[in-house]
Amino acid sequence: MDQASPEEFQPPVTWWGRTWRLVAMLGISAAVWLPVAEVQLRSAPWLFWLDLALGLGCYVLIHLRRRWPLPVALATSVLAAVSGTAAGPATLAAASLATHRRWRQLVPLFVVGFAGAQVYTVTQPAEAEEPLWLLSALNAIVLAACIGWGMYLGSRRELVWTLRRRAERAEAEQQLLAERARDNERSRIAREMHDVLAHRISQISLHAGALSFRDDLTATQMRESAAVIREKAHEALVDLRGVLGVLRDGAGEALVAPQPTYADLPALVAEARASGVQVEYDDRVAATEPVPDAVGRTIYRIVQEGLTNVRKHAPGARLSIRVCGSPADGIEVRLRNPLGFGTTELPGSGLGLVGLAERAELRGGRLEHRRDGADFLLRGWLPWAA
Repeated sequence: MDQASPEEFQPPVTWWGRTWRLVAMLGISAAVWLPVAEVQLRSAPWLFWLDLALGLGCYVLIHLRRRWPLPVALATSVLAAVSGTAAGPATLAAASLATHRRWRQLVPLFVVGFAGAQVYTVTQPAEAEEPLWLLSALNAIVLAACIGWGMYLGSRRELVWTLRRRAERAEAEQQLLAERARDNERSRIAREMHDVLAHRISQISLHAGALSFRDDLTATQMRESAAVIREKAHEALVDLRGVLGVLRDGAGEALVAPQPTYADLPALVAEARASGVQVEYDDRVAATEPVPDAVGRTIYRIVQEGLTNVRKHAPGARLSIRVCGSPADGIEVRLRNPLGFGTTELPGSGLGLVGLAERAELRGGRLEHRRDGADFLLRGWLPWAA
């Protein structure tokens, strides 16, 4: 729990707080002073006015109790030894100091307060004489009850302060978790959109680039190429709708069909070959059980990104894809293509491999890419039960 000074536990001062404190002080002063006020007027009028003057001074001094709690409590206790009207402010100052619950302050307060009450009991004139032992016991009980009440209030204020801080911390943590969840969801959607759309758009760019350089095409060939571009654009829209399936409705149901898995890899390779990419695909996964969907989806995205990068950065190069693994060893995918081929005007963001690395790490695997001699190598590994 956070450490805090006793001043932090103090509640804000309101008009109701001032009112009930004033009423309580007036009630205590009246209970102590009124029984002796008439006797003071008859026997010693100067004592009557001195009592009132000192009491009013204590009513002014009590407003400084939060700035100087111990000096104000001791001063009002000393003045209460000769002034009955000071009993109210002295009681409030003692209870206020007790809320701090510091024994090195409460012990001298009790001693001074009890001594002041005894002095007032012995020196003030009264109509009837009560046994001294009874009055002393009453003074000790009242003072102890006042200090105990103050300690209870201090404990309760600290408890309320602690609960409030915990509630504020829990609310802040909840907001942080919500923001983190939103950021993770945005990153997830961004990765899916990049993986899918970059693949489709690279296909469209490849066919459109061929049209811009070929000036010997007949009208029929132009229409066929335009039809291919239109088909790829339509597929991009379909894939976009699939990506948005990571967003769910209020009932928590997926809005569209599931995402691709390992079983969709042959279709992806066949589509790449149909679009003109030279691909060698070698599937050596030795398993009697199907590849888990989460692992297969990540492998699919790695291969898809590799195909996209070949279209962007090495058009015309031969891409070699090798997938191997087992439930005991995990699953590994290697993509290798030669460097030094022509360039493309299709821009690259440089975030595709970064997103794939994050995706692989989330599945407990790893992804690396490097230049291996005259080739570019993209290698990923995932545990079977990611």
